[in-house]
Amino acid sequence: MDYPSTSSCKESTSTEIVFFDIETNVPNRVGQRFWVLEFGAIVVCPRKLVELDSYSSLIRPADLSAVPSRSGRCDGITKDVVANAPTFEQVADKIFSILNGRIWAGHNIQRFDCARIKEAFSDIGRPAPTPVGMIDSLGVLTEKFGRRAGNMKMASLATYFKLGQQKHRSLEDVRMNLEVLKNCATVLFLEATLPSVLDGNWHGSPTVTTRSRSNGKLPCRDETTSRKSPPTTAFIGYQRAVPYTPRGSLGKVTERVKNLLCRAQGNQPLSNILKHSHSLLR
Repeated sequence: MDYPSTSSCKESTSTEIVFFDIETNVPNRVGQRFWVLEFGAIVVCPRKLVELDSYSSLIRPADLSAVPSRSGRCDGITKDVVANAPTFEQVADKIFSILNGRIWAGHNIQRFDCARIKEAFSDIGRPAPTPVGMIDSLGVLTEKFGRRAGNMKMASLATYFKLGQQKHRSLEDVRMNLEVLKNCATVLFLEATLPSVLDGNWHGSPTVTTRSRSNGKLPCRDETTSRKSPPTTAFIGYQRAVPYTPRGSLGKVTERVKNLLCRAQGNQPLSNILKHSHSLLR
């Protein structure tokens, strides 16, 4: 796959962001541990939010008996799928090089993925990679975007923005994670830029539906979403990864507003954009 030139990031002092995700077994008995079964990551330029590089690999665990022979998901990771995959030690150099010294980003990575990476490197007697910053989209979006999408799982956020079904495969999920953040940043930007329209105080255009024209409610809000707490453990399932493409007209809108965001914010990384958009709403 051809990727945009990295020169625009390398020529500045911006540190690249690496979105990553791991898939593991689900321990089902006392004493059983998590094993990394798949690692996937994309390197993103914080100035343009474009993918610069990617890497993914299945991983054969030391304890193959911890992997189920059958999966509850179509094309899921099973014992046969990882039986001939490289061990973590065989891919550790690549994983270290893509993670070390970059900003780490992902969904619920502080609670789960980071701990599994540290364990995996400890198993082979090597120091784990270290980030220069971290963006956990679960915490960031819960604080900045609120629970308008329900329980804030990646699947719920993807459904909210009509981005398709979460595949629970590493590379697919990190690409979806980036698109979710772009969409959330777009909404926050629009709410901060057009508060009178979105608050229902502006009546200048017949094409805009405001609160006053819909009995005080915005029709785009989902009022039936769950209020359950965010997950504190991994929810694992597996399907074959394919290149992720945003669906529907919202993807086109997001791309246009993303370009506007990048021009407006200059060299600021994505986390600063989210912070700035939210601060204007206070």
